[in-house]
Amino acid sequence: MNIQANSLDNGILKVDLTGRLDLAGTMEIENPFTFQVATRNNHVLVDLSGIDFIASIGMRMLVKNAKAIGHRGYKMGLLNPQPLVKEALETAAIDTIVPIYADVDSASAELLS
Repeated sequence: MNIQANSLDNGILKVDLTGRLDLAGTMEIENPFTFQVATRNNHVLVDLSGIDFIASIGMRMLVKNAKAIGHRGYKMGLLNPQPLVKEALETAAIDTIVPIYADVDSASAELLS
């Protein structure tokens, strides 16, 4: 698993994840991900285009962090998941908790509204 975070020009924190959010991948990335996401006062956009598999533990990590920043008045969105990952997220109704966006512009407009 790889994680890379950077701030967009509009102040949103964009976190790029690459690999598999299975048990091993999630355990490897959970602490660094939480540190990047939950310790800042920013809206967060998680780019899932580099994730080719997500298990329930990976979904739990995303929801837990979305709720944590939500309690501080910020929002999290998921960006451009691959088709099978998107299907898994929608089947588990994660998209009703953490919205899924196809591009940075639409995500930014929603997160900043």
